[in-house]
Amino acid sequence: MAESSIILILFGTFLALLVMGAPVTVSLGVAALSTFLYLDENPIKLVQIAFTSVGSFPLMALPAFILAGALMEAAGISKRLVTIAESFAGPVTGGISAATVLACMFFGAISGSGPATTAAVGMLMIPAMVKRGYDKGYASAITASSGGLGIVIPPSIPMVIFGISAIGLTVPESAIAEHGAFQSVSITKMFVAGFLPGLVISISLLTLNYFRCRKLGYKGTDEGWDFKHIRSSLRMGIWSVLAPLVILGGIYSGFFTPTESAIVAIFYTLFIGVFVHRELTWKDLFKSLETTTWLSGRVLLILFTATVFGRLLVENNIPGIVAESMLSVTDNIYLIWLLIIVFLLFVGMFMETLAAIMILTPVLLPVTYSLGIDPVHFGIVMVCSLSIGFSTPPLGENLFVASGISNISLEEVTVKALPFAFVSTFSVFVIAFVPEISLYLPRLFGY
Repeated sequence: MAESSIILILFGTFLALLVMGAPVTVSLGVAALSTFLYLDENPIKLVQIAFTSVGSFPLMALPAFILAGALMEAAGISKRLVTIAESFAGPVTGGISAATVLACMFFGAISGSGPATTAAVGMLMIPAMVKRGYDKGYASAITASSGGLGIVIPPSIPMVIFGISAIGLTVPESAIAEHGAFQSVSITKMFVAGFLPGLVISISLLTLNYFRCRKLGYKGTDEGWDFKHIRSSLRMGIWSVLAPLVILGGIYSGFFTPTESAIVAIFYTLFIGVFVHRELTWKDLFKSLETTTWLSGRVLLILFTATVFGRLLVENNIPGIVAESMLSVTDNIYLIWLLIIVFLLFVGMFMETLAAIMILTPVLLPVTYSLGIDPVHFGIVMVCSLSIGFSTPPLGENLFVASGISNISLEEVTVKALPFAFVSTFSVFVIAFVPEISLYLPRLFGY
């Protein structure tokens, strides 16, 4: 009964405050404080846990990657990546919308953020698609849907948060006896594991885009590929192409850690923006620092309270109760994956991705470990599932960004984005049911 009372107070307070319109940070903090008082524990423990939550070295990657993404946009790197992708559109049916997906993959490899990817690519590609005869709603929908790749293609801010959330977790003793002691999730391994799943989702979006464009009559250019334009865009954007290669190449080769790669990305961008492109001004630099400060502070506030929330869950064996409840329904691994993914899709529709990861990781990760699911594989599926929430109502941050760029109604963008959300969901099930998609590259690189 004690556990059920704790669950009722912790989640009841949290959900009640959310329904009342309180910010996620406040809802988490008040729910945790209420539980501490119920357990007759010193509330100062809340502050101590929150303070230690920001003491991990991997967390330094968070503001560094946010700053790197902001600087790359200011330095003209993102603009040149989009131009390169657009130059390859040519006469292919739906070529320029396919180029939008590719541009989101490229920018996702340097930003780690879904809305940032949608904004950076959408500002250039949505007007370009409309100019080629595309409906504004469809152009916005494909951009918003592809923007979710920003958190799947490494480096990824949610993957960093997942790795941090997994630190210090305990799993049931029965799971340790069967699968061995639980090890902290390596963020480097998460980054390596995310590449192929990102490719699977990208291919599914490209495939659906081709058939929809063929049905809607969105053809490519009549004059074929302009090789002069391709050469010109590659020549102008060669330093931009090297940005994701430097970041991912250094991580995959083991030359530097994800945190170190973020610092390398910042200095690389500063050098290119100041000395090569000569587009980065003092005004842009200060604006990028302001954006980084605001976003980092927002995430850290959620991290403070979510860490305390998660610690309460673990200390009161809530993950064990959840595991027993799920196993009492079924022990079929595919049905359990179905339950988890549907639940994550539902949560992603209503809750910010980072908050969802920090709250749910302490609950679901021990459960999946008990079932023999690799923690990295689970982390990838979790991030992929929540990425779909960027393009599904009512939260749908990417939908708001794309709607604002194209200046059309949110409803029109949403309706045309739903087929892409469905095909992305199918891809997530494939990634979940075939672990090798996530685990092949980490094994190949020796992680």
